[in-house]
Amino acid sequence: MSVFSVEFKVRDYECDMQGIVNNGVYFNYLEHARHEFLLAKGIDFAQLARDKINLVVVRSEMDYKASLTSGDVFAVTVAFEAVSKVRFGFRQQVVRAADGKVVL
Repeated sequence: MSVFSVEFKVRDYECDMQGIVNNGVYFNYLEHARHEFLLAKGIDFAQLARDKINLVVVRSEMDYKASLTSGDVFAVTVAFEAVSKVRFGFRQQVVRAADGKVVL
């Protein structure tokens, strides 16, 4: 199974009062990486929606392992998994670049 990866950098406004990335922001990181993965495979998510083909998330589960803070550089990986003829899934990780720590 090949793994796709997109690099990001934490922006100040993504952090909460504790100085760490707000837990809800990780959904945005994961979604953006999935869209980039699809584009790399020649599939335009926005065009699918315009064509009335709507891909929907039916389940999402995250295990938080560590925190990211402002300025951290990290990668989001995407691994595609076929579930059935009409369902598929993605296994994703967030990995901090500085130390290789799996964050999510």
